[in-house]
Amino acid sequence: MKPNKSLYTFGIVVFYFLSVSMILRAQSYPIVDDKPVSSPDLDPELSKFIDNIKAVDNHSHANTTDPNDEGSDALPLYVLLPFEIPARLRPNSPDWRAAYQKLYNYPGASLTEQDIEAYAGNIDRLVREKGEKFQEWVLDQTGIEIMLTNRTAMGPGLSSPRFRWVSFGDALLYPLNTKLEAATSPDREKLFPFEEQHLKNYLTDLNMAKLPVTLNEYVKQVVTRTLENQKEKGCVAIKFEVGFLRKLDFDDVDFKTASKVYSKYINGGEPSHSEYKSLQDFLFRYIARETGRLGMAVHIHSFPGPGNYYDAKGSDPLLLEPVFNDPELKGTKFILVHGGGTFSDHTSMMLWKPNVYADISGLTRFWTTQQLANVLTEWLSQYPEKILFGTDAASFGPGIGWELGAWIASRTCRDALALALTQMIRHNEITRDRAMEMAEMVMRKNANTLYDLGMN
Repeated sequence: MKPNKSLYTFGIVVFYFLSVSMILRAQSYPIVDDKPVSSPDLDPELSKFIDNIKAVDNHSHANTTDPNDEGSDALPLYVLLPFEIPARLRPNSPDWRAAYQKLYNYPGASLTEQDIEAYAGNIDRLVREKGEKFQEWVLDQTGIEIMLTNRTAMGPGLSSPRFRWVSFGDALLYPLNTKLEAATSPDREKLFPFEEQHLKNYLTDLNMAKLPVTLNEYVKQVVTRTLENQKEKGCVAIKFEVGFLRKLDFDDVDFKTASKVYSKYINGGEPSHSEYKSLQDFLFRYIARETGRLGMAVHIHSFPGPGNYYDAKGSDPLLLEPVFNDPELKGTKFILVHGGGTFSDHTSMMLWKPNVYADISGLTRFWTTQQLANVLTEWLSQYPEKILFGTDAASFGPGIGWELGAWIASRTCRDALALALTQMIRHNEITRDRAMEMAEMVMRKNANTLYDLGMN
């Protein structure tokens, strides 16, 4: 496995360029304005204020300056292709053209596969000119002061304080043979080998040749030490993409039960699904507890998709309620990344929990301004101090880098936030001053408090 700089979901673009190439060649779309929401729908003073907020991005997959960067995700989704792609991510979406115009000074009235190939030299020159400052330049263009980025490791161009590391915790849940777990779906069969390799990498980082023989040794020598090492390297949160691998129903399993499973299979054999689940459940809560002890947060992927065999209802945030109610985990802060997607109303229920937050990453790329505004209105009317801005910016292949996703998501969020707050003002639910205060909370202040970023 050695993806090039396009990494992450390179195959998505390849697949869709092939499937819609005739459409792209036959149609020509005008460049859309970078302010797509009509001005009568927005409070102009509020909209201008929101546009000028320097944001904190809670979730992204930014690439380094290394052309062979392999660290932008633990589970590269291109291995699951082909699968259905939301309209706003397809190559013929006008969002891409608007971002091209804004970031690259693209002059064309359309953006086809041929246009991207022809303009590639201009982009390459820009990247070379910026060098290791390219990533920070992207943040400046998108109005982002600090970007939290999910990576297996940081790298050149992604330095603090502008970039903060969010690592992955899934591999720590799977110390035993995963053959039966992988067999539960064709998607999981392709993804589990990546987790096995990540666990090997963690052992290498700890100078360990093999896993300990007891669960007690495993959690102390591997899990806790890995988390502590990541904390020392600047990690602010641990991300779980576990929804791609299993349901989010983590039961409260005691150490004795989990220890029996670990000891039984650590030297060989294949644990049954129920046996392995009990060990995973114990380890998830252990990791969450240790993460809280270390002052880091826990990010949990909560979104129904993607993939051809994704268990959508398995990502329902309501499945996590027993975890959020666990008294031993009250010191851990949990963030529902992507806000539950179409389960956004269930996310609003979980925001009642004192240590639960939600970000809108992903929604800022998949959903329209109006759709996102509807979700924000519901959440902001209840818990404005628990909502976080996020882009889910990632590379989509040659000529469609993570910087484009960051710009599109930032634009969508600012418009949706302005629309939601404008409607609340006009319904006499809040004042304009309160709306501005809430906008700053969502875009930067909530994250500043949550992660103790030290921002003004």
